[in-house]
Amino acid sequence: MKNKIEINVEVTYLSDQSDVLNKQYAYAYTITITNQGNVGAQLRTRRWLIQDESGQTEEVIGEGVIGQQPHLSPGESFQYSSGAIINTETGTMKGSYGMISDLGHRFDADIPEFTLSEPRTLH
Repeated sequence: MKNKIEINVEVTYLSDQSDVLNKQYAYAYTITITNQGNVGAQLRTRRWLIQDESGQTEEVIGEGVIGQQPHLSPGESFQYSSGAIINTETGTMKGSYGMISDLGHRFDADIPEFTLSEPRTLH
């Protein structure tokens, strides 16, 4: 259990930043990354796949998150908020964080797929 990164996500629909007439639906998400392993690790890169309900997919690849490359010691958490705009009322996001352990091993921490939707649009 050297490398075990847990990722939790909370999504909020941003009605004040959405433009329904122009098919732009804005969502904020808060991610908590927790190192459940017994070796420290640093988040180096991110890779997102953002898909709307029409099947259009956008891939986002970059360094770190919100301009940071946080280091997580065992038991430590890092939380950040960001956002996405999609062209349909609902969509999904998933991806991975590229990590490097304190022992020099590179590994991916998978971000489980989560739904972007207004609370009342899913039945």
